[in-house]
Amino acid sequence: MASRLIINADDFGLTPGVNRAIAELHQSKALTSATLMATGSAFDDAVIVARANPTLGVGCHLVFTDGTPVSPPDTIPTLIGADGKTFRPSLIDFVQALLRGTIREGDIEREAIAQIQKLQRSGIDITHVDTHKHTHLFPAVARPLLRVLERTSITAIRNPFEPAFSQQFAHAGLKRRMQLALLHRLQPRFNRLSKPHVHTTDGTLGVSATGNLTRTTLSEVLSTLPESGTFELVCHPGYNDADLDRIPTRLRAHREVEMQALLSIIPSMSQPNAPELIHYGSLGNGDILA
Repeated sequence: MASRLIINADDFGLTPGVNRAIAELHQSKALTSATLMATGSAFDDAVIVARANPTLGVGCHLVFTDGTPVSPPDTIPTLIGADGKTFRPSLIDFVQALLRGTIREGDIEREAIAQIQKLQRSGIDITHVDTHKHTHLFPAVARPLLRVLERTSITAIRNPFEPAFSQQFAHAGLKRRMQLALLHRLQPRFNRLSKPHVHTTDGTLGVSATGNLTRTTLSEVLSTLPESGTFELVCHPGYNDADLDRIPTRLRAHREVEMQALLSIIPSMSQPNAPELIHYGSLGNGDILA
């Protein structure tokens, strides 16, 4: 069987400009999937975009750091930062608390269910889940999320680990490469957290290229895609506008660079050896997490 590729945009719902970019890319056949942030400032607009584009697979982009929870803060105290209202403001703070064992899995479950149910109440048929900043790399986050999938009848989750063939083209700095090497030591533990009927891919491309997903990088990554297997390409397209200026994010001007990179691959997707473009709702029995 030929390789299959999910092209997924994170941060759906972040701003109207991000939503517009996702709609335009999907309509141009350069994007198959997006993950919606339940607490994004443009959530309602994203729901409208999703309804207007029924062939776009929509997942839930679960947020546990750098944002506002859906749950009342006093019901998830171990996820809340020093202000008593919002999540910890940085990934480093979250990971340190996770490694100290001060974050309760029950709080992660409670907030994940609240975010998922917000999407479902809006009429979104959720194809899968992933996490902001890939926090489910860590077993203490992946375990409760897999329990949540069983309770909510969602059948797929992002494989947060990047294959070696993709990493080599990220042009990442030494610090970034060392961080990824350390995190990849967690992959065997993630793979052991298997659950019946939970699907995933063979890996996620573009994680190490975040902030550097240019036309050249994207072309290099796709040129080495294996002839078989199912992979996800993660991206963060959007318009760098006044709405984005008001959002705390390190990805600004590069969101438009990623848009152009994605549009540049459209001709290659019509070639005879091109991967089949799908979304997470197309995964089947051969894609069981194991």
